[in-house]
Amino acid sequence: MPSPDLHQLLKTYWGYTEFRSKQESIVRSILEGRDVAVVMPTGGGKSLCYQLPAVALDRTCVVVSPLIALMQDQSAQLREAGIPAASLNSSFDPSAQSSIMRRASQGEFRLLYLSPERLVRPDMLSWLNTLPLAFFAIDEAHCISEWGHEFRPEYRQLRALRQWFPDTPIAAFTASATRAVRHDIVTQLQLREPRKFVMSFHRPNLRYIVHACAPRQQPRLLHAALRHYDEGAVIVYAPTIRSVEETAAAIDAMGIPAVVYHGQMEASARRRNQEAWMEGEQRVLVGTVAFGLGINKPDVRAVIHLSMPKSIEQYYQEAGRAGRDGEPADCVLLWQKRDVGLLTHFVQDIQDPEERDRAWSRYRAIRRFVESSRCRHREVCLHFGETPAWETCGACDACGASLDWLSAPASEPAPAKRSAPASRAPAARASEPPSAPAPPASGSLRDRLRHWRLSEARRLGIPAYVILHDATIDALCRQTPSSIDALCEVPGIGRKKAERFGERILEIIAAS
Repeated sequence: MPSPDLHQLLKTYWGYTEFRSKQESIVRSILEGRDVAVVMPTGGGKSLCYQLPAVALDRTCVVVSPLIALMQDQSAQLREAGIPAASLNSSFDPSAQSSIMRRASQGEFRLLYLSPERLVRPDMLSWLNTLPLAFFAIDEAHCISEWGHEFRPEYRQLRALRQWFPDTPIAAFTASATRAVRHDIVTQLQLREPRKFVMSFHRPNLRYIVHACAPRQQPRLLHAALRHYDEGAVIVYAPTIRSVEETAAAIDAMGIPAVVYHGQMEASARRRNQEAWMEGEQRVLVGTVAFGLGINKPDVRAVIHLSMPKSIEQYYQEAGRAGRDGEPADCVLLWQKRDVGLLTHFVQDIQDPEERDRAWSRYRAIRRFVESSRCRHREVCLHFGETPAWETCGACDACGASLDWLSAPASEPAPAKRSAPASRAPAARASEPPSAPAPPASGSLRDRLRHWRLSEARRLGIPAYVILHDATIDALCRQTPSSIDALCEVPGIGRKKAERFGERILEIIAAS
């Protein structure tokens, strides 16, 4: 069988001409039938690392994913790109599930998404033997480890895959795993001499700011922040459902519309709010830790925490949702002394002694982090087992970076625009500096493309970002292609997407 042209597949289905760092090596390892363990920070493009080999192998990759919404969104995005994909979950009625299972047995899908709870059922494991399996991809693999900050017991049962399918490769992916968690992933999944890929945990375009707030100071600072970040999207993380609701109400009272997201909302309401934020209809989202898994919004300019997270892993994962377009973004942790009492209360409530010990360890690490005067970027890297060659980053409060709105007197209005990004010179020694900002896209054309995208998404019953990401719309506005071939040169538009939506996109551009 001839070796597949990976660059051609990348261009045809994803609309990109080049792989990101290590993506191609990971894809080739999977195609060689190797087990792999991949640690790739948020925004690094880990989904493509298992999606592309599934297309190249022309068999079925079974993807284990922890959230129904995430499974549905990823399978919808793949279908829009021309890749046969489906998710099998409890949101479908029995007849729909039977149809998906029948089509999967016939080898119709390149990717099939399952939850860990469903996959490890004996009847499901038996049925999977009827599929033309290529490999298993375990997403959010840190959930398998008791040392991980999002441990889920049902993930532990995935060890059954090696017994049931001894000859089927397993690829494990996570965005945040310490050395102990990485070792546990390999052990629990019984990976055989896996190729290990651990990307740098350094995100040089992010500015880490940790600020200890005096009592009752947070509302004023949050008001200042939301006036400051007047372009792009903002995520505000609050520690409890009550505080999410109260914070959102306070933001609304400022005259800034905000949506909420937490675990006690109806699933349909959560999805509506998430899509309104993803599509730019609402700029600010206030949520608990329940929000964010699988979110791929490129223009998040700030992530603001209103309390101390439970672990450095949690903070890194949540803060990492900022700046996924490579442009500068701020990650601001506004903690208070009372957070210490809240976290210790959570830890003391844990009944299992071993899990309580692990929680204490995570608590001590995050407390050292917020109280430290050492480089934040370096401390994050060291926590995950990476030793940077530099001592200072120039992009955190400990290294001299500051935010105007944090120091604005209460009687003065907060600055309306972002202050200049902190110097990235020391950070550039560890990885390439972020590219220069692209020229602004045409406002009127951008608005028309976004309006078309939204109406098309509603017609198809899918999120708007599944059709086109904001970054792709901006690229369309800059390049203004006039033919299908030129359209295919726009990053993010592959041949399949151009065939489906190209004529209408070109009409909109021509009329501008």
